[in-house]
Amino acid sequence: MLFFVNIVYLLVGGFLAFNVLYLFVSAVAGRIGKADDTSSANPVDYLRRIAVLIPAYKEDAVILGSVVVNLQQDYPADRYDLIVIADSFLPETLDKLAQHPIKVVPVHFEQSTVQKSIAYALNSLPENTYDIVVISDADNHMAPDFLQHINRAFSRGWRVVQGHRTAKNTNTSVAVFDAMNEEISNTIFRAGQRVLGFSASLIGSGMAFEPTLMKRALNQIQTVGGYDKELEMLLVISGVRIGYLQNAIIYDEKVQNIAVFQRQRTRWVAAQLYFIKAYFKTGIQQLITGNVQAFNTFVKSLLLPRMILLAVLGLFALLSLLIGGQVVAFAWGLLGLLIASLLLSIPASLFQKITVRDFFVLPALIFSMFRSLLNYKQASKKFLHTPHAETPKPN
Repeated sequence: MLFFVNIVYLLVGGFLAFNVLYLFVSAVAGRIGKADDTSSANPVDYLRRIAVLIPAYKEDAVILGSVVVNLQQDYPADRYDLIVIADSFLPETLDKLAQHPIKVVPVHFEQSTVQKSIAYALNSLPENTYDIVVISDADNHMAPDFLQHINRAFSRGWRVVQGHRTAKNTNTSVAVFDAMNEEISNTIFRAGQRVLGFSASLIGSGMAFEPTLMKRALNQIQTVGGYDKELEMLLVISGVRIGYLQNAIIYDEKVQNIAVFQRQRTRWVAAQLYFIKAYFKTGIQQLITGNVQAFNTFVKSLLLPRMILLAVLGLFALLSLLIGGQVVAFAWGLLGLLIASLLLSIPASLFQKITVRDFFVLPALIFSMFRSLLNYKQASKKFLHTPHAETPKPN
């Protein structure tokens, strides 16, 4: 019996240690390394034609404000088009959108998903018209120089890049922690991954592609939610490396209450579990054939969500006090290393926004993450839409 207990301890402890070490190494790399941005001094061969696709499902409340902001680019107006893919919009919203110099593609699906909207719009674009396709969310606000950074990266030879998505709002305790989570992911899974020689992780918006690359990959996707994970895997399998642009800022609305947070995370958990199941065999095959990029993309999907990892390690550390011996140092060491990784990944500006009162919501957020594990099946059958609302404009 003791033998089996030791085996379980080694397996669980090894898995937790792998999670923490992966995050720590990537966090350190992301903090000390450089992203793939270029300075304004770098030559630009020409101004590419850019299509900014904005898939939007029942986003009547935010789409008009986003369109107005996103039309204020420091990029020639005749070199980019905003294309709103309007799924289930009110007629009056469509009328108001028609008053702006943008393109609107109305769509309706029996089962709406982001990738269906994007695929429909991509396949309807005229051939050889656009050099770059940018994906934005309905609530996203591109910084005025966003498209300039994207164009510059493609001048350097990049075919796929992920911009720096950051919080548009920190007006609630939930939004503050969500903003921190976004920046932790930027440090670890984008900047850190690039420093270590891997592709940056895609995040669903603020990303840019060669049109033919994205069209080919998107038409292969089967998942209901979280299409960015599958899109990333298909790209790296084909040998395409994904860059990260730290200075290409796009502002994203952070969830403002626990109910929406849980709904969003349920969709994310479902996408992660689907990806592990669908690409387990592929990930192993890619390792055998020497495609370390693709194998690393699969490995990232095995990592526990950070809030769950934090809770598990906290409980493990407390239980270790009852066990004693070397387990205490091991458990508390992992917990300390995880906390250090997270703190290292958060910009100083966000620490200024958090108050003692905000920490009282943290247990509820962790509990909602565990509930999302129980409810993930509903997200695997239908797309769980995250509703947005107008939020304060970023500084």
